Amino acid sequence: MSIDELKQKYPGAETFKFGDGPELSAQLIALVRSGRKTATCGALRDFQEGGEAMPVVGRRDIALNWDGSPALVIETLEVTITRYCDVTEVFALAEGENEDLAGWQRDHQAFFERNGGFDPEMELVCERFRVIEHLNVEAS
Repeated sequence: MSIDELKQKYPGAETFKFGDGPELSAQLIALVRSGRKTATCGALRDFQEGGEAMPVVGRRDIALNWDGSPALVIETLEVTITRYCDVTEVFALAEGENEDLAGWQRDHQAFFERNGGFDPEMELVCERFRVIEHLNVEAS
C-alpha cells in the first residue's frame, strides 16, 4: 500500500522514521513488530516549527522504513513532555531497546549527542503507542 493510499485510509496521518540511520531504524521497527517496543521519545527541539510533527493522542501515523517505504501504522496513546533526567525506568523499558534505565540513558545520550546535542535537563517528547497495521514486512 502506498503512502497516499495510507493517508486516505488514515486521514491526518503524519509520517516519521525511527532512529537516525538504516541499521537503527530497522532494529527499532523490528522491536515494534515484535511487540517489545511500545514507546518512543525525541528531543522537544526537533518538534519545533519546521521539524517533526508532534504526536497527538488518538492520531494514527505511518512509520517509514529508512528507504521511505511504509512499515507500520501506529496510534498514539499518550504524549508527555519529560526531562531526560526524569525519564522513569518504566518508560525506558517500554521503549524496548534496553534491559534497564542505565542502558537507556547511555544509548539515548549517545543518540542525542549525534543529533543536535545533549543536556541531562533537555525536554523530551515521550510517546506511548500501539500498532494498528503491519506493512512491508520484507523491507528494511
